[in-house]
Amino acid sequence: MKKYALIYNPVSGDAKFKSRLDEVIEYLQVSGGLVLPFRTRLKGDIRSFISQVRGIATDGFIVAGGDGTVHEVINAMLAEEIDVPLGIIPSGTCNDFASHLGFGKDLSVCLRAVTGGVWRTVDVGRVNGEYFLNVASAGLLTSVAHSVDTTLKNTLGRMAYYLKGLGELPSFRSLHVKITADGQIIQDDILLFLVMNSGMVGSFPTLAPKAKIDDGMLDLLVVNKCSISELMGLFISIFAGRHTSSSHIRHLQAANIYIECEEPVESDLDGELGPLLPLAISTITNKLKVFRLA
Repeated sequence: MKKYALIYNPVSGDAKFKSRLDEVIEYLQVSGGLVLPFRTRLKGDIRSFISQVRGIATDGFIVAGGDGTVHEVINAMLAEEIDVPLGIIPSGTCNDFASHLGFGKDLSVCLRAVTGGVWRTVDVGRVNGEYFLNVASAGLLTSVAHSVDTTLKNTLGRMAYYLKGLGELPSFRSLHVKITADGQIIQDDILLFLVMNSGMVGSFPTLAPKAKIDDGMLDLLVVNKCSISELMGLFISIFAGRHTSSSHIRHLQAANIYIECEEPVESDLDGELGPLLPLAISTITNKLKVFRLA
């Protein structure tokens, strides 16, 4: 009998996953599995749970939630040095990494990947001692994920992020940063930067078209200072997948990136509040196992 631990966030996305919990447990039991469910309640309780069941969930962990919940789980697993595969059930407002892996809202597809027992290794980013699976960022729009009211997110979904982001535009000031990426130095006034493991951020699938989650590299995307009208045009280019040719965009790949700023600026890691700049960012190749469809 295979043994799994299921960690689920009851308020992620439309907050409906908890109504399908019995369906998940039945699927795993019928497939010959034993499942130990855990309902997240407080910040930090995921690591405590993972530490307690590390010797029980010998065949894998399963996380049901959005990018932020996945972020907490992988940080707990890596901190506890747990080397078993992770299954992801995307049930959040944004599910960028799961979408990059090809997992959508079909619950049976996600569970079939787990019970099939086939996994792959993926890279993980590290920043100032913490890990991120998909993206580290700072600047315009990057704090939206952890400043939008939960009820609004559950009601409007991704639209809540877009509305909140539009409200930031008139008052946002550019940041003067120095970026060192594998020896290459960039000093400029910017609106935001994204350091990506996959190419999908904010449900935009091609922000970094060449990004791979197992190539030992991170993709740095910098949006230089520009006017609001130019920025709106850039957003249109992003929707169309033409943004990498814009004069306002700088894109490169690197394994080690150091980002400094003249003022204290908060970062964002996978939609969760990250450390203040400066950031020392690196990639760790093949650090995490994730279940995939056979």
